[in-house]
Amino acid sequence: MQNKLSIVAISALLALSACGETLLQQGLMGAGAGAAAATVMGGDAITGAALGSAANVLYCRRNPGSC
Repeated sequence: MQNKLSIVAISALLALSACGETLLQQGLMGAGAGAAAATVMGGDAITGAALGSAANVLYCRRNPGSC
């Protein structure tokens, strides 16, 4: 049950992370989503924040119409 809850939480966070109009907003929103996902999964929040930030900025730069 906990795995299903974790998957739902991460999916919701990923859906919310793909937003932000400026590079700073994209980085901060990605960092928040990454830190939250890492915490839910029992991982390191700082590493999750770094990965989430980079992933969201990269996604938004490659898909500007989606952000």
